Amino acid sequence: MSAEPAPQPTVNAAAPSTEVGALADLRGGQSASGTELLVEALAELRDELVAIRRDIHAHPEVARTETRTSHLIADRLRAAGLEPRLLPGSGVVCDLGPTTGPRVALRADIDALPVADTCGLPWSSTTKNVAHACGHDAHTTVVLGAGLALARLAEAGQLTSGVRLIFQPAEEVQPGGSLDVMAAGGLDGVKRIFAVHCDPKVDVGQVGTRIGPITSASDEVQVTVTGHGGHTSRPHLTGDVVFALGQVITQVPAVLGRRLDPRSGVNLTWGAVHAGAAHNAIPSSGVVKGTLRCLDVRAWEKASEVFHAAVEQVLAPLDVEVEIVHHRGVPPVENDERSTTLLEAAARDVLGADSVLLTEQSLGGEDFAWYLTKVPGAMARLGTRTPGGVTYDIHQGDLRVDERAIEAGALLLARAAVLAG
Repeated sequence: MSAEPAPQPTVNAAAPSTEVGALADLRGGQSASGTELLVEALAELRDELVAIRRDIHAHPEVARTETRTSHLIADRLRAAGLEPRLLPGSGVVCDLGPTTGPRVALRADIDALPVADTCGLPWSSTTKNVAHACGHDAHTTVVLGAGLALARLAEAGQLTSGVRLIFQPAEEVQPGGSLDVMAAGGLDGVKRIFAVHCDPKVDVGQVGTRIGPITSASDEVQVTVTGHGGHTSRPHLTGDVVFALGQVITQVPAVLGRRLDPRSGVNLTWGAVHAGAAHNAIPSSGVVKGTLRCLDVRAWEKASEVFHAAVEQVLAPLDVEVEIVHHRGVPPVENDERSTTLLEAAARDVLGADSVLLTEQSLGGEDFAWYLTKVPGAMARLGTRTPGGVTYDIHQGDLRVDERAIEAGALLLARAAVLAG
């Protein structure tokens, strides 16, 4: 295979920012035996990967419109002598290494958010009210870098197991583009899968791991209550919709806490309630909307039944009618023990003995979870904060990423793929 340079990005991003330097500055220049070729390859690719990341950041695309991003990825993989496959609509899958036996998959999500970019950097979004505010531009470049480094390993005859790169669309919408990838055969022949997610609360050069649930199931729920309506002086002659909504808001979360194992991290939180317009009139309808989250997949599977029963039972004495809508989102990301151990070993090999942290559980949702219902795998939190610098938050337009995280993440996933193979 050749390692030709990718087409020049349309953003003038050749000059690294002050945040970009040798990752060896953070890990002391040391790496475990057997990783030398990966370290060398990614050091050579460092500036190019940063430029690609900035180009993607400047041209964000929301879920299921990521055609430019998909072609940019595919073109760079072809330039390396690989044979990427464009998925229907958007997204890319690319196999490399040995063609026999099961493969290890590395997944990146490539979509952006409908959020205004306020980072103020030269490569900020050129698309109004669309930004890579969750770090998917970094995820994409991490997996691209890992793939290019592994391709060099394969050229040298040092890759013993096949690897599949998955550049997935539509992570930011439910139930998620991972289902599209699986429907297109993206997991066929895969025995294990890895991913990273940016964590701006963790310093660059470090990764957070956890066995078991690392994210939450996330569902949307809505309860609409209707009744006769009437004057507030005569509530006994009406179905009191406002009172009924109050019972749903206060009692249903309490019921869930008693009907489902409290260790499962069930959380029902209301975000909107609408009913009536006058102080002395009982309305004929009202609605309350919220999110139902669970850290345990078994509780998530049972939660819908318990939620429906709780709403109906709470409202049964109140002479009102109810309509319940429960949009299932994604299950929790449950990291497999073996896969997590492999990620931790890879981190220590390429990032240093002290690079692994225990990460907290998040109540956010991630559609990487769907892959883990089919094959074992794990997701790690990738540190993106400059040591001593500002702590940003994801899904905010001012998010900044220490770009040394690209090399760190690529080394991590490439090494994990080798160990898993």
